Amino acid sequence: MKNNPLILVGLLLFSTAAAAFEKTGPEPVDEVRQRAQQVVPYTLGQALQTFTKTVHGGIQHVVAKSANDTREIKLIQTHLLEIANEFRKGDFSITERVHGADMPGLTQLKMAKTDDIKFEYKALPNGAQIHYSTEYPQFVQALHEWFDAQMIEHGNDKIPEHSKHHSAPAE
Repeated sequence: MKNNPLILVGLLLFSTAAAAFEKTGPEPVDEVRQRAQQVVPYTLGQALQTFTKTVHGGIQHVVAKSANDTREIKLIQTHLLEIANEFRKGDFSITERVHGADMPGLTQLKMAKTDDIKFEYKALPNGAQIHYSTEYPQFVQALHEWFDAQMIEHGNDKIPEHSKHHSAPAE
């Protein structure tokens, strides 16, 4: 009986946290999706996107849902090449337009010098990828935080045969 007040306090805290979590659910994701669709040239609903963390950073894949949709594939490739080039110059404005300036990891990424992080673009038959890599632990951490935020706000689709495009997370 001594524990009853503790149980009540615990239930109250849990219900308050659960209510707060529910309020932050789909609305922000929908808002991010709307802003993203204004920024990307391809149709988000016609593409799959993954963010896979690796030891040295991560890999972002964007592929068309239909391998026959050459228009979407070209738009995906053009867009990922453009953002890889912008990121190489330290320009993360596209990320800020979609996710806001306080996106996790972004401040640290913007502090990197030109050669601190590699942004390697690669066209794929059904889309494209960017391989983000660095030897600096603070930037690996920033990339991982940035990838986590991307996965939360965009989701992390399952792409058939995804693992054929890169090796293990030790990359």
